[in-house]
Amino acid sequence: MRRLPLLTCLLAPVVLTACGQTSDRAAETSALRVVGPFEVHSLDPILDGEIFTRLEVAETLVTADEEGRLAPGLATSWDSSDRDTVWTFDLPADATFHDGSPVTAQAVVDSLELAAQQEASPLAGVPVRAVRAEDEQVVIELTDPYTLLPAVLTHYSAQVLAPAAYAEDGHVEEVIGTGPYRVDSVQLPAEVETVVFEDYRGERPEVEQVTFQAVSRPEQRAIMAASGQADVVFGLEPAGRERVEAADGVVMASSLQPRTILLKVNAEHPVLGDARVRRALSAALDREAMAQAVLRESELAATQLLPPSLGQWQADVEPLTHDEDEALSLFEDAGWTPGADGVLERDGEPLELTLTTYPDRPELPALATAIQASLRDVGVDLAVDVTNSSEIPAGHADGSLELGLLAKHFALVSDPLIDIDTVLAEGGGSDWGAMRWEDEDVRAALDALKSGLPEDEASRARETVVRTVQEQLPVIPVSWYRMNAAVTEDVDGFVIDPLETSWRLSSLSWS
Repeated sequence: MRRLPLLTCLLAPVVLTACGQTSDRAAETSALRVVGPFEVHSLDPILDGEIFTRLEVAETLVTADEEGRLAPGLATSWDSSDRDTVWTFDLPADATFHDGSPVTAQAVVDSLELAAQQEASPLAGVPVRAVRAEDEQVVIELTDPYTLLPAVLTHYSAQVLAPAAYAEDGHVEEVIGTGPYRVDSVQLPAEVETVVFEDYRGERPEVEQVTFQAVSRPEQRAIMAASGQADVVFGLEPAGRERVEAADGVVMASSLQPRTILLKVNAEHPVLGDARVRRALSAALDREAMAQAVLRESELAATQLLPPSLGQWQADVEPLTHDEDEALSLFEDAGWTPGADGVLERDGEPLELTLTTYPDRPELPALATAIQASLRDVGVDLAVDVTNSSEIPAGHADGSLELGLLAKHFALVSDPLIDIDTVLAEGGGSDWGAMRWEDEDVRAALDALKSGLPEDEASRARETVVRTVQEQLPVIPVSWYRMNAAVTEDVDGFVIDPLETSWRLSSLSWS
């Protein structure tokens, strides 16, 4: 099986095993109750497909294990030939979809071709010449060598669904996958119920039913965790963690992730298009104080874009630090000076900006308020708009977004190069990345990395990317990220996957 250079330095996932007498839950038929902040607005794999791979309803051809290594998903093995331009994926002979129809190579081809047509899927950026079915194999022909193809196929947008899942126009009407769980019911946007798929080709899960509930308010999630109203709760803010840690019968799990909380910046904005202004905004941020106050860990303050868990993508660059004098000097160089009320102004116009964020991750609104206070100290009048997460890509599309605060995962596929390339995408960035910004040297370095380079050349290319982003700040790093989850002691074997590929619920058991 072909292996790729993968994530380095990721912390080992946290595994929780409870001990003691068998709980009443083990004898019940009630579902495992999972709660998180993640609303499900669509059945489309491109839009909200991650929830169905995390719940192990849908599978991709290739997946990743807890340490970021490529592993078989729906495909049992794969290989490449002709200088990595022809890739062959072997399918299991006994696999069936949840509707009882057989998993055929043509069904896989149809799902992949639909994904490749969607700009939001990493598969759309792969130089695909053709995808075809050959007996129990799927063959993908490329126009150019591309060693990252198996890693791209770990992305949730490449999940394989049954032909009956699609309407005539190609949109998904029902999630009919191949995983150990099948969908029993869906109530958009708040609830998904699943049950064991009896004809699954692998080991049968001990936990037979799962309910996922989207709960937007972090304090409500914490109450549910501490009071036993849920078995696994994701997305706990610091105050919620303290509540859970003080409760009986529930334990905390956490893991550093390859995720950065960052400011998305409109580089075509009449003010923010000036790199001096972006650097001034960055220098005004007291990241350590914000990380301590909001995340309760000053060490999570971001000194560059990529976190230490992505060791290959850390460069020896001057770290981002808090320096109000430097911020004011940069603003002055850009023509902004304090007005009578202390707000910076230029040509009589005050420096007023709007920061858009969303409550799906509870840290974001609190960090937005802290950013607002930091920028006020240097004379920037910042309004904060906490709204639906869809407003950030909408603002990117129509150009109305000024600043967006978001949490960007840099390993949605098992090689971070794919997500870094997406964040700095050709044509001016992406919904969850840079906005209206491009750099020729960065583009050349990323393209060379995707085609495959010897390690010494690859190291120089990665440094070009990191150093340029650090200097021009098309996105402004704020903090790195730790995933927290509360787990009842009724459950054994819980694992936090740093890549968030799967919640690995099929491996859980009742204690």
